[in-house]
Amino acid sequence: MNLVKRNVELGLFIVRVLTGIIFLVHGFSKFQGGIAGTQGFFQSVGIPTFLAPIVGGLEIVGGIALILGLFTRIAGVVLAIVIVGALLTAKAGQPFMMGTEFDYLVLFTSVQMALAGSALLSLDSVIFGKKERSERRRLAEN
Repeated sequence: MNLVKRNVELGLFIVRVLTGIIFLVHGFSKFQGGIAGTQGFFQSVGIPTFLAPIVGGLEIVGGIALILGLFTRIAGVVLAIVIVGALLTAKAGQPFMMGTEFDYLVLFTSVQMALAGSALLSLDSVIFGKKERSERRRLAEN
């Protein structure tokens, strides 16, 4: 692996793990002290309360998936959708500075995972690595 590719993979690895940790912590916080508090917040901003455990669960599972590098692209898409939902509802009308800049950052890192994936120290590369490498080789030959 050449130096540039290694550095790119190292950067994607760091973004993947840190984004996963952020979502995992935020997901767990929705259940901290019971889901009723999160449901109350959802109701106060006009989001159906039944979505609170679903969103929390998606954040936990998606965060774990990113940390492990398992179905990285799918997790990136799902978590990006969660953040877009938050920006359009719970965060609607909040200013960028001291309001939504963190949400946009996490949205962009989720989109990055959806587009690029991450091979370094990932279960995706262990499970799908040989198939993906042979596909890249086939495409390069054509």
